[in-house]
Amino acid sequence: MCMMVSRISDEKELKEIHRLRYKVYCREWGFEKQGKYSDGIVTDIYDNNALHFAVKDYSRKIVGAVSLILNSPEGFPTEKYCELNINPDNLPGDSTGEIAWLVIHRDYRRRAEDKYIYGPDEERRSIGSFDFSSVYLNNRSNNRTYFRRSDDKYRYRGTRRTNNESYSERRRRHEVVVALYKAVYQESKKRGLTHWYAVMTKGIVTLLNKFGFDFQAIGDPVDYHGIRTPYLGEIKNTEQEMSDKNPQLYEEFIRGL
Repeated sequence: MCMMVSRISDEKELKEIHRLRYKVYCREWGFEKQGKYSDGIVTDIYDNNALHFAVKDYSRKIVGAVSLILNSPEGFPTEKYCELNINPDNLPGDSTGEIAWLVIHRDYRRRAEDKYIYGPDEERRSIGSFDFSSVYLNNRSNNRTYFRRSDDKYRYRGTRRTNNESYSERRRRHEVVVALYKAVYQESKKRGLTHWYAVMTKGIVTLLNKFGFDFQAIGDPVDYHGIRTPYLGEIKNTEQEMSDKNPQLYEEFIRGL
């Protein structure tokens, strides 16, 4: 795949990222209600305190993006929306960032990435009072109501892969994800960050772990852009894990720092 990764600050390109969020999170997956964003653009209060990274294809179209939220008076989404089993006051605030809004255009996602990034069916249910506008399925055995989209043509149906899949094969299959996290890592190192928050599906954590990223759960799942679990990563631990598991990738990540 011929692609470029860059930090985005141009207003026109930022809107392109926000439209891609809307397309994926509202129209494709239904994590957010479309009516909440009448202009077809998804933003939040943290965007002004975040760095935005995008992957562009050969035609310079943005096909993937992620944000790195920096410490500010607004705080971090993880601390606001999750009940944590750690004391955030023990973290170095100015050396902590939050990875957020990982989004990939459907033309550049494989079925396995749909499962990893956005969660299997059991992670796309309502655990609170969020008013989904789609179909609900009632589980009569426990009187709980679960959200499941009747038109879920993106549900994972891929074949199981063996554990001896080579690094190069895995790297190639998840090129956009790796490129975006590389950009986040390098920017974090340049800014002296030591820790990352992230509210993610268990699937994306499993995928990132295969590459050496070390994230530890710090709370129970919440309904935040879909069912997500809060995690904390210490960058030095990721560096050690990656250098052990994937030295080739680690060399790529540190090149130019």
